[in-house]
Amino acid sequence: MVTPVTAGSSSGFCGAVRLAPGETVTEHYHPYSEEYLYVARGRLKAELDGEAVEVAQDHALLIPRNVRHRLTSTAAGETLAVFQLSPLAPRPELGHVDTEPGPGDAAPAAAPAQGERT
Repeated sequence: MVTPVTAGSSSGFCGAVRLAPGETVTEHYHPYSEEYLYVARGRLKAELDGEAVEVAQDHALLIPRNVRHRLTSTAAGETLAVFQLSPLAPRPELGHVDTEPGPGDAAPAAAPAQGERT
């Protein structure tokens, strides 16, 4: 939605994810950025370094940098979550590190140990 490419932002970016019931955003972490997540519609289970947190509609969550997280829609209908990450990574490919494969993906990069911060 708002990125360095689309809007010339220099401090972070904002986007949205729509999830069907039971759909998951696979586990990953952001080594340079904090992530703010707002559930505009539906409900999410957020797993943060393996600990589950329920995020209801109209509630928000802060995901600190280097915290492994996975998001799963627990709503009966579509879940819409808006996210903002800041600050930007030095290069886009460094900003998001997968820790588990998505559908059809190869093995992911190694994740930091639980609670490890860099």
